Amino acid sequence: MNAKALILSLVLLPLAALAQAPVIQISGANFRPLPLAVPAPLVQGEAAKATTQEVDDALMYDLRASGLFQVLERSSFLADAKEGMAAGSINFSRWADVGAESLVKYTLAQENGELKAEARLFNVGSGREDFKTSQSAPAAEPRTLAHKIADAIYRFYTREPSPFLSHITYVRKSGTHKDVWVADWDGRNAKQLTRGGINLLPTLGPDGSVGYTSYQGGKPDLYVHKPGGDTVHLKTSEGQMATGIAFSPDGKRIAYALADGESAQIWVAGPDGDNAKQLTDTRFGINTSPAWSPDGKRIAFVSNRGGSPQVYVMNTDGSGVRRLTFQGNYNQTPDWSPRGDLIAFTARDERNAFDLFTVNVDNGKVTRLTQDQANNEEPTFSPNGRLILFSSTRNGPPQLFVMTADGNNQVALPAQDKAALTTPDWGR
Repeated sequence: MNAKALILSLVLLPLAALAQAPVIQISGANFRPLPLAVPAPLVQGEAAKATTQEVDDALMYDLRASGLFQVLERSSFLADAKEGMAAGSINFSRWADVGAESLVKYTLAQENGELKAEARLFNVGSGREDFKTSQSAPAAEPRTLAHKIADAIYRFYTREPSPFLSHITYVRKSGTHKDVWVADWDGRNAKQLTRGGINLLPTLGPDGSVGYTSYQGGKPDLYVHKPGGDTVHLKTSEGQMATGIAFSPDGKRIAYALADGESAQIWVAGPDGDNAKQLTDTRFGINTSPAWSPDGKRIAFVSNRGGSPQVYVMNTDGSGVRRLTFQGNYNQTPDWSPRGDLIAFTARDERNAFDLFTVNVDNGKVTRLTQDQANNEEPTFSPNGRLILFSSTRNGPPQLFVMTADGNNQVALPAQDKAALTTPDWGR
């Protein structure tokens, strides 16, 4: 794989203010993840013990999957397991001996139906406490507590939100049925939204709505599951087939493809399908898979107007159409990074295998992210643009994986069953 790696460089500044703390700067091509030690939590009281494993597993997965840290194996630790939380009680030389540059210590307790944690972050070289956070969550949501701890650590090092408190949606195949599910970012706490039939291409709106394509009316049409639980059928037109709903960043518009006979065109409309307007008009051409730019001013889409499916961009009034990809003869499923600079897409290579790429929106530079690992499809960026979720058949049936935006640190979401999981979308 020829993907560029991240620079993760620690810049130590004076200690006079919060903004002068160590910052992980992500740019360039020299990759060195921060060696981080995270010993098992110090558990206070019997009530918290039952949740310890779930909290710890979620926290460790978040930190490892982030791509920012080299989380050291606990089997290598030399320090006393009963070592305290205060800097004066920590033997930092023992942590330095195992290669740690930073150390996270945290406690767990349960009180009045609430889980509570305190986490402290230490600089191993200086023996200094750099950061402390206190987090809480309902006792029934131990993984939420873990995501909050991981988010606080991520924010400290990057000065930006993590993706750990976000949600994803995807399609799960069971027998002849394909249903839409919604889950936490790591695939846990999954909830089924549809019950039977063929339901495809789910996408998360900014208000938590889930749009999808369903055949429940006999032909593909658009449906939106609202946060309150109601499902609305968007009757886009009579007799035509509507697919691939995409919400604008502000949630005030939708884009979709409408097929009639031998052609399919991109349309935009209000959030309930009102005030529909056709954007493309290529007779006998196929235009599909709309994806909004983060500023809501442009739409990426797939079109075969040049002979083969390629990624194009246009303004939201249909003007300024520009072809973006020229390599390969079958490019599809574009997803625009929230940072605005890249579009991730699926391409079929010369061996008829599907792999993932990004293309720079400004200069058209294409970067390959996956290779020689079966089929990899349907990329979707995390809310901060640092990670990409995708579907892969490398272990058998399609499953969900996550990687950094340059293709590194590819890991499976935890505890997936053997059902086929496809077409993921990461909520913004």
